[in-house]
Amino acid sequence: MPGIDECLLDVMRLPGARGAAVVDWTSGLALGTIGDAPNGDHEATAAETAEVARMAVEQPAFSLGLPDAPTAPDGAAAASAGPPVEDVIVTTRAGYHILRFVETDFDSSVFVHLWLDRAEGNLALARIRLGEMAERLVLA
Repeated sequence: MPGIDECLLDVMRLPGARGAAVVDWTSGLALGTIGDAPNGDHEATAAETAEVARMAVEQPAFSLGLPDAPTAPDGAAAASAGPPVEDVIVTTRAGYHILRFVETDFDSSVFVHLWLDRAEGNLALARIRLGEMAERLVLA
């Protein structure tokens, strides 16, 4: 199972990848970075993207607490692990920013941010691969 550095190296192998980071969305701190940052500063980008992630995760409109939520075999409401949002995609004229949330055993407050060039990247492929990488990522 890959750690942060190996995960970031894998992310940068995606066509059109410009830069990536693993970020804690509760603190806004980058746990690891690679490549370029959209504004030239990985720490500032981590703080800015953490704000977007936090807004998405904390909004009731995106929660899984819907009336039709699945129930456990004993009839109780099934508790969902991790954040209710899988990913957030922000599209700009020049690129895509994908924030893929990582489920962890503790508080699931981590996401992978990929900055993808719009002309060279494949958004669908990147989203699928980020999901696979997020499932394998080991945070120690």
